[in-house]
Amino acid sequence: MRLSRAWPAALLLVLVASPFFSFNPFYQRVAALVALAAISASAWNVIGGYAGQVSFGHSVYFGVGAYAALLVFTKLGLPPIAGAPLGILASLAISVIAGLPTFRLHGHYFSMATFAIAALAELLIINWNFAGGAIGMMGPATARSPADLLFRSALPYYAIFLAVLAVLLWLTHRMQRSRMGFYLRAIGAGERAAQSLGVPIRRYKLYALLLSGAFTALAGSLYAVMIGFIDPDSGFGVLISVNMVVMAALGGAGTLFGPLVGAVILVPLSEASNAILGGGSSGAAYVAYGVIIMLIARFCPGGLAEWWRVLTRTRRRRAA
Repeated sequence: MRLSRAWPAALLLVLVASPFFSFNPFYQRVAALVALAAISASAWNVIGGYAGQVSFGHSVYFGVGAYAALLVFTKLGLPPIAGAPLGILASLAISVIAGLPTFRLHGHYFSMATFAIAALAELLIINWNFAGGAIGMMGPATARSPADLLFRSALPYYAIFLAVLAVLLWLTHRMQRSRMGFYLRAIGAGERAAQSLGVPIRRYKLYALLLSGAFTALAGSLYAVMIGFIDPDSGFGVLISVNMVVMAALGGAGTLFGPLVGAVILVPLSEASNAILGGGSSGAAYVAYGVIIMLIARFCPGGLAEWWRVLTRTRRRRAA
């Protein structure tokens, strides 16, 4: 029994440490993108997985964080990472302004409202010349100081992303065991039942959105720092929100490591398709995500986490 519980942790440790022993730049870059995607999906999981509020508008937080990083560089000459706190503050304000009205909606109406907010934000940034309009903005071409975080290798970015992901997973783990975690799971199971038990629904949904939006904005800032370029599509595109939803759903929404598992599976597949199709695989990505969503909804609504629990339970019964 102990061995069956230990080998998944050992496998995860090997996967996390393997990029540090690899000399393949492509593999290192993919590992950094996996860690960054895991941050975004885990942040979405707080509101979408635990509270059951399926948001398709989290690209707003991601884009705000990314644009804040490059705005402080282009307009103030500061290192891009200095814009991360501004992006987090902006995400908190957006959560309050947009979250309180949309929390009155339920189910697919809430999802449609968040999708509309994301589409409106992308339209506004396209027509905002101060932020580069449809062209976007560039980061520093050469490192002026270590604070610019310009590295030739992707390993330093991978280490930074891992540290942020570890903090987010630790906070999520603490949240799971706290009153907030129980309240969010009750809200996700049924808002009417939770309200009848005295759960302050709107308050705790706002708490979850604040935490989720802040880390999503931080992920956007880190993305802009590593890539050094941002435009409306890469910052506010609908595919960014879809990525978060599909990763969390594939691995297991409402679980601690589910979004991480989804990122480990989907990001390498996406990068491989980009390499094969020459970067023009956005349409193929939509098709693939649609197929994945249908398969999850039909055969495994709880994601791979639920499939793993069922498999281990079946093995234990056979062994008994």
